[in-house]
Amino acid sequence: MNAQMLGFFSGFPSLHFPDAVVTRLKEELSVRKRLVFISAWPSEYGRNDNDAAGMHAMFAECDLPFSEYHVIDDRTEAAFAKELIRTGSCIFLMGGNATQQIQLLRRKAIVDEIRLSSAVILGVSAGSINMARRSVDIWGSLTPYEGLALADITIKAHFDMENKELVQTLKQVSMELPICAMEDDSAIFVKDGHASMTGRIYRIHNGEITALSQAMLGSMVDR
Repeated sequence: MNAQMLGFFSGFPSLHFPDAVVTRLKEELSVRKRLVFISAWPSEYGRNDNDAAGMHAMFAECDLPFSEYHVIDDRTEAAFAKELIRTGSCIFLMGGNATQQIQLLRRKAIVDEIRLSSAVILGVSAGSINMARRSVDIWGSLTPYEGLALADITIKAHFDMENKELVQTLKQVSMELPICAMEDDSAIFVKDGHASMTGRIYRIHNGEITALSQAMLGSMVDR
């Protein structure tokens, strides 16, 4: 892993980073020149611009503003997309449609640039799904596909134990692939081969659901 740090997020319904996340971001984001958002709705330009502005405001609220921020979507020329990734202080894979996002990454030919980046790389919802070695977008297909391979952690965001249909679907996927099922406001951080977490996260494997422990998480992370 070349990234300074990885951050996997489920979602922030309040539109504010939880205190534990703020603490970690402040430790890592001492350099804040260029924040690069990668869309998961590549053709919805107004939505992307509004979401990027709102997400940057979440950083600014924590005294972590960036000098500039950009969105990579279908408007972005491939050469400029590569330049943004190479020069980004923080790369943030946005939420939305995971399948559309991974297709965008491939169209713009920036998968290798992200893998080589030494920036702080963060993902929320669809973005955190696509950071895995093997990713699953259950709304499109239950068949795993190759993600960015930044860590061997397969994420399902917005997990709700009361959603029985979702639980059964994830149990089915887990017969082939262990899943980290994250409730909103939870986070997983990976730095220098070590992983930590905050919030409620579950491991679903071979149809069994258990609360994710630090030891379990460590065993899932590439070292």
